[in-house]
Amino acid sequence: MVRSNVTPDSSIDDQPTIGLIGMGAMGMMYAQRLSAAGWKKIHVCDRPEKYEDLKKSMTDVQGVVVYRDGHGVSRSSDFILYSVEAEFIDRVVAEYGPSTKVGAIVGGQTSVKAPEKEAFEKYLPEDVHIVSCHSLHAPSVNPQDQPLVLIKHRAANWALTLVENILRPFRSRYVYMTYEVHDLVTANTQAVTHAAFLSMGTAWRSSQSYPWEQGTYVGGIETVKVNIMLRIYANKWHVYAGLAILNPQARPQIDQFAKSATELYKLMLGGDEGELRRRIYAARDAVFGPRGENEAEEKQTPIFLSEAVLDQFSLGTRNPPPPTTLPSDSPKESTSAPVPGLQTPTRTRTMGRANSHLSILAMVDCWAVLHIRPFAHLELAATPVFRMWIGIAEYLFRSQERLDAAIAAALWDVSYRSDDLEFVIAARGWSQCVSFGSFELYADRFQHTAAFFEARFDEAVAVGSRMIKTIVEEGPR
Repeated sequence: MVRSNVTPDSSIDDQPTIGLIGMGAMGMMYAQRLSAAGWKKIHVCDRPEKYEDLKKSMTDVQGVVVYRDGHGVSRSSDFILYSVEAEFIDRVVAEYGPSTKVGAIVGGQTSVKAPEKEAFEKYLPEDVHIVSCHSLHAPSVNPQDQPLVLIKHRAANWALTLVENILRPFRSRYVYMTYEVHDLVTANTQAVTHAAFLSMGTAWRSSQSYPWEQGTYVGGIETVKVNIMLRIYANKWHVYAGLAILNPQARPQIDQFAKSATELYKLMLGGDEGELRRRIYAARDAVFGPRGENEAEEKQTPIFLSEAVLDQFSLGTRNPPPPTTLPSDSPKESTSAPVPGLQTPTRTRTMGRANSHLSILAMVDCWAVLHIRPFAHLELAATPVFRMWIGIAEYLFRSQERLDAAIAAALWDVSYRSDDLEFVIAARGWSQCVSFGSFELYADRFQHTAAFFEARFDEAVAVGSRMIKTIVEEGPR
């Protein structure tokens, strides 16, 4: 039996053989970082038709041996990690699981654990330990201090200790969960977040425009929206499809997000200020707590950087659109409570870069309707994208002035009304797509939108990486 207290400094004879089945972006990241850390026996494979290309790409990576398929990796490795899409985990484990070395440890890197758990229990031999994991970040993000979920499902204590030691060079923060808790937490932190950004991209593609290059969606909150939307579409579609379609906790959330966007938009169109304000305030109190009554939680949030800091990451032009002017005798001048920052004593009032921020309003409303408290999972297992998304939600909702300005823009400023319409249509479309449970339909919808933005991906990924780094390192805690 392999010793559990080994390190990369241990002799090669004492080191475990680490097996990686599936060499996509995450598998490659694991192979390269484990090799750089000093692990000297790393056996990898991808699909048989990729064998020659994989050998070439691994030529300069120390300690890596490339196999033609998963049988060789399974028979020879002490710790085997399946890094394949959740959609294919069943068939891959069915093929290679029976070849697993006696007494080995097996884990999976899928973003949805329900099908992974089922496959492992169905196809792995009884004399195999199951310790799964999930790095909650993109392959391009430095794993240091990021959450790394460990799931001890069917294993001895020494097996968990060995996995901890193998992955320790990542310097990630271990989070211990069950398969079921993992899927609940990832749904609560990622399902609506991904739906919001996917819907933004589809809406802008439907409008056939890059709005940030026309002087809109530039600066502050808009910076996060644009850069993270592009960053997501620059990724592989299956990263998001598995979570949305296979995670039983995700589908109701995506459906409610579309409902929230639709219902809020109808209130905007109807000019129902009283009901819109009541609903938004109720969502704020449910998710963030009544103002002034949740000081402890406020101190624990990530939280957000100033617009001045975020502005350095903008794409496109820096010229704002012409201000929207509303006549003071317009029926839009409500007799209800005044809107701070928008009322002026002159005949006109300027709204500048007015925006309803419908995507953020719908997200918080969705959480409120489903009784989801996202802060409960923030330190537990939040991805960098989720930290930024909940950060800008807090930035908007915990400022009475900014929130009232968004409500006023939603009701009375039509500058973004067509974009909001496209967003609602896109959100409903993604919800319907997920409800069909079709990976082919999801891929087609994702790739069709991604093709529209492809020319900006390199810049967006670079900018998004700098943004994440800045928020992690400089943002207030």
